[in-house]
Amino acid sequence: MSIDELTATITDMYRSLGDRSAFDTHLHPDLTIWESDADRLLTGLADLDALRDRRAAEATGPAPVTVAPEQLRAESWDGTGLVRYVLRARHADDRPDTCFRVTDVLRRDDAGWRIVHHHAEAVR
Repeated sequence: MSIDELTATITDMYRSLGDRSAFDTHLHPDLTIWESDADRLLTGLADLDALRDRRAAEATGPAPVTVAPEQLRAESWDGTGLVRYVLRARHADDRPDTCFRVTDVLRRDDAGWRIVHHHAEAVR
């Protein structure tokens, strides 16, 4: 189990942002999710899709030009991995970057490394 595999999984996932099916291949179907704008613990892809749809409906202004992880720190034990990073969204206009502190717990299965728990907190 390589630390490089874990960070590559996260980087690859955000490269596919905008393509839900490609993005979701990095997620375990029963994952749990804590997000700053969710009022409860989300469980599974259906809850995640509802959050995504709500965000899309409430969005104002142009989408970020890039969304990418930085400052990645990873470690693993047997078939479990932990990746912590800052997720930065950059905008084309004069809006400041939007950043989140993220912790992802991953498990290795036949599909490779997949996120089983995602915790993201908006940085003010």
